[in-house]
Amino acid sequence: MLPRLKPIPVKERVSVVHVEKGRIDLLDGSVVVIDKNGVRTHLPIGSIACLMLETGTRISHRAVMAAARVGTLLLWIGDGGVRVYAAGQPGGARSDRLLHQAALALDESARLRVARKMLEMRWGEPPPQRRSLVQLRGLEGARVRRIYEQLARKYRISWDRRRYDPKNWSASNLVNRCVSSATASLYGVTEAAVLAAGYAPAIGFIHTGKPLSFVYDVADIYKFDTVVPLAFSIAAKEPSAPESAVRVACRDMFRETRLLLRIIPDIETILAAGGIPVPQAPDDSQPPAFEEDTGIGDPGHRG
Repeated sequence: MLPRLKPIPVKERVSVVHVEKGRIDLLDGSVVVIDKNGVRTHLPIGSIACLMLETGTRISHRAVMAAARVGTLLLWIGDGGVRVYAAGQPGGARSDRLLHQAALALDESARLRVARKMLEMRWGEPPPQRRSLVQLRGLEGARVRRIYEQLARKYRISWDRRRYDPKNWSASNLVNRCVSSATASLYGVTEAAVLAAGYAPAIGFIHTGKPLSFVYDVADIYKFDTVVPLAFSIAAKEPSAPESAVRVACRDMFRETRLLLRIIPDIETILAAGGIPVPQAPDDSQPPAFEEDTGIGDPGHRG
């Protein structure tokens, strides 16, 4: 009889592992990556919190099963995380983080505290006191318009205003298309972080009513320090394929700065500002998929 599975707590795992190219399979009881020359590299799947599969990666059904059994999240992403195409089991078998996020969003006071924390991280200083969420959105909008104008002057680009029509891509000018490509790339890597941390992309605090509201909230913390200046710098060079140039530059930036690893702890900091503790499981809740003699009680795995 095989020994009982004992998933490793998320806090003791490697947070994220990227596989850029190769075939992932289950061989001799282990998950391995096989490159084009047939060389195998062992993947300690049970000690990884999130396995990101980039373009050029294939994975077998048995390897997917192994990842699911030990609570390792699988994400199918574009190069460098500039897109998220599919996700395995966000949050593992636990729902406490989703409930916590929902409780914060449903409590008006907690929601405002979370929103204020997000703006504080964007601005580098606390927002003014006694302002409603609508008023704070107005302040943020004015700040964003000033940043766009400053970047346009810095890179000597003609700037009217932010224009983006998803139904008519070519209607935007060059710099707006570059900014749109850059922000889409940032949304990709941010969505990967949100899913890897076990939260819902749709439950936002400043943004609401969109499938990626929380992704927009979190991404805006980094947007004007990372991808927007990059987009302006590329637009100033007027490349022949600007959207592709922006995506490649964003991919390289995300890898060099390890942005993904910054986002996950920042999400915890943001939500902690709401002042509502993570809910405890009710007495009538169902037991975990893996029964443990001594519960390891850590989010993100089946135990």
